[in-house]
Amino acid sequence: MTGQSPAGLDVVFEAPLARIRIHRPERRNAMSRAMWLALAEATHAIEAHPDIKVALVEGVGGHFCAGADISEFDEVFGSAAATRDYLGAIETGLHALTHLDRPTIALFEGSSIGGGLAIGLACDLRFAAEDAHIAAPPAKLGLLYGPVETRRLVELIGPSRAKDLLFSGRRVPTEEALAIGLIDRCLPVARLHAEAEAYARDLSTLSRTSIQGAKAMVEAALAGASDEASRALVEAAATGEDFREGRTAFAEKRRPRFG
Repeated sequence: MTGQSPAGLDVVFEAPLARIRIHRPERRNAMSRAMWLALAEATHAIEAHPDIKVALVEGVGGHFCAGADISEFDEVFGSAAATRDYLGAIETGLHALTHLDRPTIALFEGSSIGGGLAIGLACDLRFAAEDAHIAAPPAKLGLLYGPVETRRLVELIGPSRAKDLLFSGRRVPTEEALAIGLIDRCLPVARLHAEAEAYARDLSTLSRTSIQGAKAMVEAALAGASDEASRALVEAAATGEDFREGRTAFAEKRRPRFG
């Protein structure tokens, strides 16, 4: 799955990285129903490529994503059945991205609001340009954030701050977003993509066993799951090939060469 998709969202493979690109610049990359479904397809395509170790999620044309495509609202909210179908498409896309078994980094720039923020919340990390416009504005339309994005927002910034953003729909300055944990890096506009890629390439040299295991254990901790599955991950890592290579490299005073 490479190149521009008719849906307006695609994945480009540049091993060891993949780029999920949102490309509807004429609408500031607003998400259509088809694009939410394409988001799920993109994550499944990445899972099928074992040489991909990190996924970057980015917009084109200077914007990340301006949210849902309002021009579709008469159609997608035209009946109870259409509403359920549309909300299901959004949840399908976000769920797939949240559970992708590789590290994911969202690159916020320009408009990064509503559904765009929701996509970022589904990623493991969020790097933002200094001028990114970050907001969760459903209250300005009489809508609600869905359960997936609401849960992620609460996990990141806590219930009171989540209520503030959802009640007010206000723009969150990037300095504040960094301070409250909504984003993980605040970067000059010109350096956003280069620094995110450099970070991703550094991750790609590290142990996949460690990174994928850490991601799974953090999610398990957030879900309040039993420790049994996490213990099994720790035990598997301790007897695995990556740990053998790591120990050997340490003894030989060289960088490890993980598969």
